[in-house]
Amino acid sequence: MEITVKISDELAAQAKARGLEVQDYVEELLAQRANARSTARQVRTPEQIRAWLDSLAQFSEKIPPLPEIISREWIYQDRD
Repeated sequence: MEITVKISDELAAQAKARGLEVQDYVEELLAQRANARSTARQVRTPEQIRAWLDSLAQFSEKIPPLPEIISREWIYQDRD
């Protein structure tokens, strides 16, 4: 696969500062990004998902109910 891009001066400067050719530097960046994404996407068990959802809903009973009609006055009622 071949990708053509316009190289910014900053990207070229970063590659030069690391002693790399721009192509090698970009390949390194892409590899790092791919590795970060693969480790960030862990498969969760149903128990882990349930625990996460429960933590989100932990204090939901303390959330006041919304009025039937949301007005500008209601939104800004705590501000004077």
